Order: sequence, then C-alpha cells, then structure tokens
Amino acid sequence: MKIGKVVGSVVSTINVPEVDGRKLLLCDVLSIDGKATGEYLLAVDTIGAGASEKVLLIDEGNSARQVLDLEDAPIRAAIVGIIDDPR
Repeated sequence: MKIGKVVGSVVSTINVPEVDGRKLLLCDVLSIDGKATGEYLLAVDTIGAGASEKVLLIDEGNSARQVLDLEDAPIRAAIVGIIDDPR
C-alpha cells in the first residue's frame, strides 16, 4: 500500500469493458513524510476520491482486482481510502 495525492483524472474514449463507468485518477505517490516523490500511478477509484485529496493506494494488481471483484481485468492500482489530514 502507498499514500498518494490525486493530481488529475484520465479520460479515454476507448476502454476495456472492466473499467467502463469507473473513474481513473492520476495520483502522485507521497513519501512517508508527505512529500511528493515524482512517482505517479494511474488508479481506479473505488470510493469517490476527488482532486487534491490524499488517498490510500493498493499498487499490486492482484489485490486491486480483488477489491474490484474483477479477476482477469488489466488493473494494477486502486484507490481504497481517503486520508483525513487536519494539516
């Protein structure tokens, strides 16, 4: 699992059927101290995350597919939580 910050969304006119109707969000992976690492992940949103929110990411294909209940989908990463940060 990784912590990230949503920095954008991805729009595609052609998708594999497993991601039709799902939001694809671009996330900047954060270090343990909350600083941007410059590493980006494209993740399927499972919880309704929005722009600039800190999120919890699963960056392991099998786990992401299990969360989405899509055994053979070409998915590597998924957003599974929003991190409340009072700072």
